[in-house]
Amino acid sequence: MQHRHEEGKRKANVRQRGEGMPKFANTLAWQQAELLMQPVFIRVIDNIRKELDETTWKGTYQDVQVWTADVSEATKAQVVQLQQHLATATPEEVEEIQALLDRLPKPHPGYLLCLEKGDHQVTIDLWELCYQICFRNYSPVLNALDRELLVEVDTTLIDETGDVDWQKLDEKTKRIVGQIFSSLPGAIAEPEEV
Repeated sequence: MQHRHEEGKRKANVRQRGEGMPKFANTLAWQQAELLMQPVFIRVIDNIRKELDETTWKGTYQDVQVWTADVSEATKAQVVQLQQHLATATPEEVEEIQALLDRLPKPHPGYLLCLEKGDHQVTIDLWELCYQICFRNYSPVLNALDRELLVEVDTTLIDETGDVDWQKLDEKTKRIVGQIFSSLPGAIAEPEEV
């Protein structure tokens, strides 16, 4: 039992370290990623919708707050408590609370796709999925193990004029999202109910 608990803690720590934006080699790589990320995200959502239309899996989206690994549980709790207190604070208290919040770390938004079918549940981090499309050979596991790992933008998704190559982006997104759905338990040759 102790071994299982230690292994669970280790996995949680690896996951926390990998959270956040990938590291870029230079400004050009960051600009290329900035160009691609919104179109990638939109295509991911669209392809997920198409896949959900063809499957018996139920999908829901969930907004989550993602913290960097160096933020303590006490600090997270303090930020959440202050944010909740803002809703009922007097105008004078709002200024004081906002000043405190400005000095504390802030989470960034995360988005999860939660897939359910019978007893099966699968959760997919949509930013990690977008990174797999936007970057060459991106691996959530390698990124989690090495916080200093530099990502390489998949420049095949950018045409010779410096714009998004929409056809290649569509093809890569469809392939990667399709792989996720085809790997779900029971995804192959499900008999139709009569």
